[in-house]
Formats: sequence, structure tokens, C-alpha cells
Amino acid sequence: MKISPEKALAIATLARLEITPGQAATLGAQMDDILGYMDKLNELDTAEVEPMYTPVDQPGALRADEVTKEFPRSEILRNAPETDGQYFIVPRIV
Repeated sequence: MKISPEKALAIATLARLEITPGQAATLGAQMDDILGYMDKLNELDTAEVEPMYTPVDQPGALRADEVTKEFPRSEILRNAPETDGQYFIVPRIV
């Protein structure tokens, strides 16, 4: 698949990126290389390959989900710009 500079510019516009025509040509060539590599990978037979979730076997870094009270309310509210002593006061947005 050939990505023209015009197509690359259209994609950049959809991504809300501002690029120059020179950058569009470079981006189009890079996108074309990536899609070519994906086509090459699609030629491989992966029917017998089990999906991987991560290439590195890592132990889970999870902890038990236990409720704890680590900070008193007054300490949390101390940095708030405005409170009523118990809750944050924020501007109404409607």
C-alpha cells in the first residue's frame, strides 16, 4: 500500500497534528514501511502459536485489596483552595 503525502497529511489532520508538506512526505514513507512490515508478518502461519500477554515472565505486583485509612480528612483538605471543613468546594458546572 502506497501512502501519498496527501493521504499522510489527511491522517495527520485527523490526529490533530500540524505538519509541513515535507514532513507529510516523510510520514507517508514511514507509514508505508510500517504497513509493509505488517503485510510481511501477516504471511506467517501462527495457527499453532499461543498468544503472549507479555514477552517477559514477571510475577504479579498486586497487593491485597484492603481498605485502610492512611490520612486524616483534615490533612487532605488542608491543601484544598476552598472547603467547608468536611468536603471540597468546587465551582458549579452546568
